[in-house]
Amino acid sequence: MTKPAIVRFYRMIESARMPQRADRSAAGTLPVRAVRYCGAVTAASGYGWYVFPPMHLLLLWDGADISWSMDEGATWMALGAAQFPRFSSAFDRAAPAELIGCAPPFLTALPEPGAVQIWTGLLARTAPDWSLLVRPPANLPLPGGFAMYEGMLESDRWFGPLFTNLRMTRTDAPLRLRADFPLLQVQPIPRAAYGEETQSGMEVLPDLRAFAPADWEDYRRAIVVPNDDPDRSPGQFAVASRKRRAAECPIRTRA
Repeated sequence: MTKPAIVRFYRMIESARMPQRADRSAAGTLPVRAVRYCGAVTAASGYGWYVFPPMHLLLLWDGADISWSMDEGATWMALGAAQFPRFSSAFDRAAPAELIGCAPPFLTALPEPGAVQIWTGLLARTAPDWSLLVRPPANLPLPGGFAMYEGMLESDRWFGPLFTNLRMTRTDAPLRLRADFPLLQVQPIPRAAYGEETQSGMEVLPDLRAFAPADWEDYRRAIVVPNDDPDRSPGQFAVASRKRRAAECPIRTRA
């Protein structure tokens, strides 16, 4: 039996690129040494799914007003709220009568200086008690000129547009977003992981004297023993982690 999906993406803009599994090499941008030997970096890079803008576009902020272009700057339009081209009519043809005219906007200029909300053309729904962390792609360098906000979307309770907010940081050149380059990384998070009980469960040992014998032994095995072995292979922890993941990965069969 195939396990139920943790997240289901719904594409509303048909020209939008489908989400894809995030890449442990950060789309090939990580150094080879990091890919081979640093399990922490590759695990973070590959956790979740990449989500893309639904079209190529340029954004320009002059310090007060925002403009946008979908034709490489040949035409600029002032941004208040903008629909994706031809999407509103497609939405109205498919939607129930009571929802006609309720298509979500593609771009919205927010009240904060240089801030823009961008819709990916998708909706998302998660399994009960799972949320989505919507964040910039992990370890994947983004084009300059903007900073991304992160958000925790309780998408098992709220079924709406999967969007993000960004803040433009320059006024001297347009910001370019490409439909073939990830804008977001969407990561499934159990709601309990960020609940008050979990976040209140922190303990801090204030100094070295608080270390227990077991703590010193774990430190010895993790740090001292590998470095005392002149014949050790590099990246042993990463190799062991990969083997452990392979052993834990269930084999799925279809009914």
